[in-house]
Amino acid sequence: MSDSEILHLALRPRSYDIHVGGGLLDQAGALAAPLLKSPGAIIISDQNVAPLYLQRLCDSLTGAGIECPSIVIPAGEQTKDFHHFEELLNTLLDMNIERSTTLIALGGGVIGDLTGFAASVILRGVDYIQVPTTLLAQVDSAVGGKTGIDTAHGKNLVGAFYQPRLVIADLDTLDTLPAGELRAGYAETIKYGLINDAEFFAWLEGAGAALLDGDADARRRAVVHSCRAKAEIVAEDEREGGRRALLNLGHTFGHALEAQAGFSGALLHGEAVAIGCVMAFELSARLGLCPAEDAARIRTHYSAIGLPTSPPAIDGVAWDADQLLDHMAADKKVEDGAITFILARAIGAAFIAKDIDPGDVRAVLAGSV
Repeated sequence: MSDSEILHLALRPRSYDIHVGGGLLDQAGALAAPLLKSPGAIIISDQNVAPLYLQRLCDSLTGAGIECPSIVIPAGEQTKDFHHFEELLNTLLDMNIERSTTLIALGGGVIGDLTGFAASVILRGVDYIQVPTTLLAQVDSAVGGKTGIDTAHGKNLVGAFYQPRLVIADLDTLDTLPAGELRAGYAETIKYGLINDAEFFAWLEGAGAALLDGDADARRRAVVHSCRAKAEIVAEDEREGGRRALLNLGHTFGHALEAQAGFSGALLHGEAVAIGCVMAFELSARLGLCPAEDAARIRTHYSAIGLPTSPPAIDGVAWDADQLLDHMAADKKVEDGAITFILARAIGAAFIAKDIDPGDVRAVLAGSV
């Protein structure tokens, strides 16, 4: 474990460590064992990740004296729904899960969200551990305790704030990640620079291509920096009553795009966030809040890295500004009927904005779709 870094998310009784480094799957048993209430854990993974890493993780756990039966579910965002969630809960109950059992999420954001939500409700709450295998999950969704599922009304509208006991981010798992998924995770990485760290964004402008091409040092720096940034925000505002809302930069637009696309693999979450960040800065520039040059700079970097900056053509999907606004109106961050946006005064200077004229939002949407 000498090449790993350990970050700490301080939440008093709910505090936990985040381990980032190479080869950590082989150390998972030793890392998890001291935290378990009983020598038993159930691994939940998907059909893409399980063939690659399930046996390796289980070998590490059994080597530490931990029994590790597993559940493998279909991959993809469409698995994050009531039907699959109910199936998961019933499977866990069929396995005679006990309150001392720990769940282990091995996979990307979908697996982490489903497993965390299941842990929060089954038997009124059991422990869980995050073992994220995608860049998006390592820099964002595995840290902070947001869990949930999608519904016909929108993304992540049913869920809970429920913290894991431990996060193990093995950077080696990124080597098998498809290029599109890697870029989608990079979109969430960029977000931390756009929110409050212009220097980090500037570093990414120079190092982003190397990161995506497999540069181990760049990946380590990006994941550690992102986890540290998120941990600091969550420690201050666990349940998103204030500053944590800044982490939603690009998501109000992005979630609407995902909903319009039917939560299909045709538009990945990170791709939707990339488009949403571009739209957020273009709205900020339109309102005279930030320089147009900053919005252009962001668009240029996303394009250079291979991320979309406007909604792509998808068979059967019509990008309509009014329909996207309707999706936004159903967002969980709506207050008193008003959509909450994260806008910016500059790169690295994001802020929470309310009472934005829907006409300005529609104009930005219409200009992109």
